[in-house]
Amino acid sequence: MNYAHHQLRKGRVSQPGQIYLITFCTHARKPIFRDHDIATDAVAALLEPRLWTDARLMTWVLMPDHWHGLIQLDTEIALSQVIGRLKGASARLLGQRHPQIGPIWQNSFHDHALRVEEDLPTVTHYILDNPVRAGLVDTPSAYPYSGSPPL
Repeated sequence: MNYAHHQLRKGRVSQPGQIYLITFCTHARKPIFRDHDIATDAVAALLEPRLWTDARLMTWVLMPDHWHGLIQLDTEIALSQVIGRLKGASARLLGQRHPQIGPIWQNSFHDHALRVEEDLPTVTHYILDNPVRAGLVDTPSAYPYSGSPPL
């Protein structure tokens, strides 16, 4: 086991109702989602409703080499189970449709539990502004691989 990955899990607690800022990266940070077909298939897999029965996806963006999302747990499920389902389902679909890309995701993920004093709209804008900061688009609304309900 990679020591750095183990450190990411230290102190991780999953609580119903808690909102988490999640980041997970592609294997070796390869920018596989620069390809429109691969990105479109990944989005379809990550948004599959059956994956969201015990958690709610509030905001998300799929960047060329990583994914950010705001997730709220609805039940006693462990956050790692939700993320494992997302990564597993998307990797299976992408592996079937695009076998040439090889491994999809790194083994780990980063989570940050939002504190009461943190401003949800600010975190939402941080996520949606990722493509602008990366120079991929001029405005968040121009980026096709993101979503958020109105604030």
